[in-house]
Amino acid sequence: MGHRLSKIYTRTGDDGSTGLGDGSRTAKDGARVEAFGCVDELNSLIGVLLAHDLGAPVADWLVEIQHDLFDIGGELCIPGREALAPARVDELERWLDRLNAELAPLKEFILPGGTPAAAAAHLARTVCRRAERRTVTLHRSEPVNPATLRYLNRLSDLLFVIARTANRLAGQPDTLWRHDRH
Repeated sequence: MGHRLSKIYTRTGDDGSTGLGDGSRTAKDGARVEAFGCVDELNSLIGVLLAHDLGAPVADWLVEIQHDLFDIGGELCIPGREALAPARVDELERWLDRLNAELAPLKEFILPGGTPAAAAAHLARTVCRRAERRTVTLHRSEPVNPATLRYLNRLSDLLFVIARTANRLAGQPDTLWRHDRH
């Protein structure tokens, strides 16, 4: 592959702009940069989640998701590019169904937390929702791969179920929201 980043700083962004994958430049606070920045943040949080002992197959799935998120980041960094296949959304749904089948049905809302792994999954879920919102914002002005929008939506659901699964495996009950506490 060669040396892609032989020099980490370039000084080209000192004026508040950044380079896109197609060579064009855009504002660092633009909708496109916000979208791929949130996806990058999400990928980092999944790395934090992977620092916990999640066991197979969840840890393996999360590594696959990290690769997908890198592909999505590439899509968002290059206007008009589509790298994520719709089949990746189908894969997330299969994983979701598999994990959810092992969980007790929810009758109440739950609060984020529980084990450290579950708390990390909940945090990743909320950042995933933000990445989805920022990508939708971008999509209002420029086309975005429809599979990417669906993927981010489904991924937040999967991260919720991973949080519940982490609690279940540790024998930690989910904390139910008490609407009648006052």
